[in-house]
Order: sequence, then C-alpha cells, then structure tokens
Amino acid sequence: MSRLIVLRGNSAAGKSTVSQLVREKVGPGLAVIEQDHVRRTVLSEQDRTDSVNIGLIDTMARFCLDSGFDVLIEGILDSDRYGTMLRQLTQDHRGIAGHYYLDVPLAVTLVRHKTRAKATEFDATKMQSWYRPRDVLPGLAQKVIDQTLTAEEIAQMIFEDLGSPDGRSRPATAI
Repeated sequence: MSRLIVLRGNSAAGKSTVSQLVREKVGPGLAVIEQDHVRRTVLSEQDRTDSVNIGLIDTMARFCLDSGFDVLIEGILDSDRYGTMLRQLTQDHRGIAGHYYLDVPLAVTLVRHKTRAKATEFDATKMQSWYRPRDVLPGLAQKVIDQTLTAEEIAQMIFEDLGSPDGRSRPATAI
C-alpha cells in the first residue's frame, strides 16, 4: 500500500528541509516531487491558476504511486490553484495519505529566508506578495504545524503518522 504525503506552506517555512529528512528516513522507494523544481526548472513557468505544472505534478504523482513508490509532494501549493488537484489526487489514492501544512508567520519566514542559498533570488517584498496566512485546504484532513516544532520533529511525525507501506504502524525512532 503506497503512501501519499503532501507538505505545504509558505516560502521558507521549512518544507524542503523536512522533505529531505523524510527521504533520509524512508529511504529508497520515496519519490519527492518539488513544486518549485517542476514549475521553475522543468517548465520555466509563472505560478498561475492555469499553469501546466499543476497537471504535471498530478501526473508525476499518479505515475509514481501506480508504480509502487511512496510520494511526497512539497511546495507552497496554494489552495486556490492546487486545491482541486490535491483533493482529487487524495480521493483517488488507494493507499495512506497525509497532508501537512507548515503554518509559519511571515516574520519568521523572512528571517529564515536570509539564511537560504536562494536568498539572492528574491527579496522580502516578493515573499510578502506570495505569503498566504494559514492557507489550509478545505475538504481535506490535514495537520497544521506551527514554527515551534523542529524540522526533525515534523519529519518524525510524518514518518510515524503514515506507518509502513504495508499499513502496519512503524516503531517510533529518532531521525
């Protein structure tokens, strides 16, 4: 039974760090689909309601799930543009699904952004224009996680929540 993990949140909320930790914990068999990579690198497109990356992320996730991979989709994935696709993907998925939203205040994301390699790619004004407070997905069960948890704690939570691919609960282990 495959697992679908959706990790959403504003820029510099910690999604990429958590994704990397989950990948290290799960090991081979986890496909990580990064919204930024698909949108900016593969397609070089702006994020709009009709963006091609929405369908490509959906197609990639479905192909990987159908091929027996667990899938982690991570990105800002704002509810207005990506919500319909994420709800349908979750509804169609025959395995275990977990949705997580990193709810980090703008002030914290701005401080975190200064420490990132991509800090020179965009500034605080741009980040403020993208920022959407508590952009949870209506109609889907999801865990909303604030900035008090570390990336390691969030990755461990995801690992424990979703259990093993065969549906049995995994023992709690430190990351």
